[in-house]
Amino acid sequence: MYGIIFLVGFTGNITAIIIYVVKLRPWKSGSIIMMNLAVADLLYALSLPFLVNFYITRNWTLGEFMCRFLRFCFHFNLYGSILFLTCLSVFRYVVVVHPLRAAQVQKASWGVSACLITWAISLLEISPMVTMITTQKVGNTTDCLDFASNDPKMVWWYGWLLSILGYLLPLFVVCWCYTHIRVALGRSLSASRPSRVRAHRLTVMILAVFVMCFLPYHILRVLRVDSLRSNMTSCADKKTINDVYMLSRPLAGLNTFFNLALFTLAGDKFQQAFYSLIPRRKPEISMVAVIC
Repeated sequence: MYGIIFLVGFTGNITAIIIYVVKLRPWKSGSIIMMNLAVADLLYALSLPFLVNFYITRNWTLGEFMCRFLRFCFHFNLYGSILFLTCLSVFRYVVVVHPLRAAQVQKASWGVSACLITWAISLLEISPMVTMITTQKVGNTTDCLDFASNDPKMVWWYGWLLSILGYLLPLFVVCWCYTHIRVALGRSLSASRPSRVRAHRLTVMILAVFVMCFLPYHILRVLRVDSLRSNMTSCADKKTINDVYMLSRPLAGLNTFFNLALFTLAGDKFQQAFYSLIPRRKPEISMVAVIC
């Protein structure tokens, strides 16, 4: 799964960044947010080959610093993506529910400010994790422990804090925006306008990412840490929880697939810009003689 995410994520996000830089300027606020989302996904994709090698060989040879850095990259992308998607929902809410303010929030300065705040909050959220992730020597091999597999006494409180502030609070904001967008479209006579339909679809897809990709990971991470903390959990139950939790990590990484689909919904010019990058053969003009 990590290999597939790397191939699709690397190719797709490189293409998206090229389109935004070359074809879609000058940027609006939404384009700037999507550009930063593509950069975050690209950084995550670049870290995956190291994890693929680790899971194949079952031996970590890159040292403790790289272990901490790569685990940090996963969570930095995860919570950065959550905040970027939340920003998109809020901006679309303003465009649909408060159309008189749409021109103001679409200015590039709003997008730059939102992205700087998002990067800063993501870094602040994840920074304590660097000291909690370690490697573990098992026989002749070294294991790069995932965040939830470290000392449960240390990561338990921090895991809950991340789940509440980093996921549940943004999920509440996205649901609130979706509800108000749907109500506004239901009352509006111009609900069928392409921009408003696109805003509704965009918010629905963002909500789907929150539920399908992010929710299983946060639930299973809590269960994983609690199983390590509890002396009442059997070894078989611990193994089952850990196996399912391991699957939830690449499932959370699949948000990069949804993010690639969001690019076409975030702006009506992205799809045309993408097709313009594909070289096309010029039709051959054949000369036809008509004899009267």
